[in-house]
Amino acid sequence: MESTTVDVRAAVASERRELADVLDGLTEAQWDAPSLCAGWRVREVAAHMSQGFRYSFGRTALELARSGGNLHRMTDRLARRDAAALSRLEIAQALRDNAHHPWKPPVGGLPAALGHDVVHGLDITVPLGLGRRVPEERLRIVFRTVQPSTLRFFKAKLEGVELRATDLEWSYGSGRTLTGPAQELLLLAYGRELPAGHATATLS
Repeated sequence: MESTTVDVRAAVASERRELADVLDGLTEAQWDAPSLCAGWRVREVAAHMSQGFRYSFGRTALELARSGGNLHRMTDRLARRDAAALSRLEIAQALRDNAHHPWKPPVGGLPAALGHDVVHGLDITVPLGLGRRVPEERLRIVFRTVQPSTLRFFKAKLEGVELRATDLEWSYGSGRTLTGPAQELLLLAYGRELPAGHATATLS
């Protein structure tokens, strides 16, 4: 168990450092380009990714109260505020400096922390067409977080659909088969809409 925990922590740290490198290489226009998070540019997504490092538990609770207890409303408000206040360098550096930060979402533990970084990284790289491939071992960890509660929370519309990866052995659900690269199917499970040309639907 200890070895598994260490492996996930190492995966989280590597993902954050690699995404910081990606952010360092983006142009101003790319920072302002739409992401896969509805209503957010790349800038808001990147700012949101560092929120857990910059806000203490107490401050987060206060911000949640200010948002009427609505988590989605709070994260949207903070992402927009922080994206406007922080420079590109500060946002990227926050990820790099906090590669080993112990932040985790309220549920899901370390795999969910990795999932947070992987999915939001794809929210940035996929629409920009950067072609970044998340290492298979990280995807396999994040796939552990895909369950009915995940689909409900992110409002993924996958009733009667089986997700089946074409580049590694993984599937989820049942019904009409939707095939594609594992990382694109992960995005569907997290409620994202893929750009045209991604993931191909076939009848099972």
